[in-house]
Amino acid sequence: MLELRTIDYLGSPRRKQRKGRGGGRGLCNHLGGWLLLLLAAGIGCCYIRPLVPFLKAQQARASETNAVRAIEELSASGDFSKQLAAAALSRTRAEVSYDPGYYDLEYPGGDLPSDKGISSDLVIRSYRALGVDLQQLVHEDMRRHFRLYPQLWKLKKPDSNIDHRRIPNLQRFFSRYGKELPASRAIDDYEYGDVVAWRLPFGSDKHVASHIGIVVPGPGMRKDEKWVVHNIGAGPEWEDDLFKYQIVGHYRYAAGEAPMTATAEAGDSPMAVQN
Repeated sequence: MLELRTIDYLGSPRRKQRKGRGGGRGLCNHLGGWLLLLLAAGIGCCYIRPLVPFLKAQQARASETNAVRAIEELSASGDFSKQLAAAALSRTRAEVSYDPGYYDLEYPGGDLPSDKGISSDLVIRSYRALGVDLQQLVHEDMRRHFRLYPQLWKLKKPDSNIDHRRIPNLQRFFSRYGKELPASRAIDDYEYGDVVAWRLPFGSDKHVASHIGIVVPGPGMRKDEKWVVHNIGAGPEWEDDLFKYQIVGHYRYAAGEAPMTATAEAGDSPMAVQN
């Protein structure tokens, strides 16, 4: 009868696993994972870090997105001045060629072609968006008190086509029916919706005001700052230019709310200019 026997294992004897060896491999794997994460983070920083200033700049520039956000926030307010600032910001979305020419306008409610205008037209259109027609208001006041307005153009009577587009006439009107405020360089003296007139360092007459605009918030992360919307030649722009030029007029006018404050009479010194 065939007798079967158990055959012993003929290979080299198995070594016993040293105590702690498996735990060491786990630790290495754990540390390796962290090293990979740190390496990935380092590489990411190398590529992303240079983008941070760009992303911040995007949040602080006068972009279309920032304009829409600022307009929405200002428009939601029941305050006339903030709504005027929103109307001014809305003007930055329009394509306007600088044109100081004389136009025959309808009256009331007359306006130049929508793609033309100057700094005073931006102010006029911003107020008109809120139902305030400066063409009619200025003309009617000049009809009653013609000699109280600057006599710079050798006219004998008001002209509804151009009077409201002339900065000195707007200055006189705002000072008569709104608040004439200090032309200071203190930022806290200015509020959104204030109208500012500047004396530019260039132009035919360097002794009079030649520019006008509206105070608005800054864009994005700079929304607590005081910027302006104005047209200085390239169409309506949203810029950090409040103190760039010499301020010679500062007004706050909300139609129907502010009392007449002026006591100007004939013989007052004229206030300045033309575009």
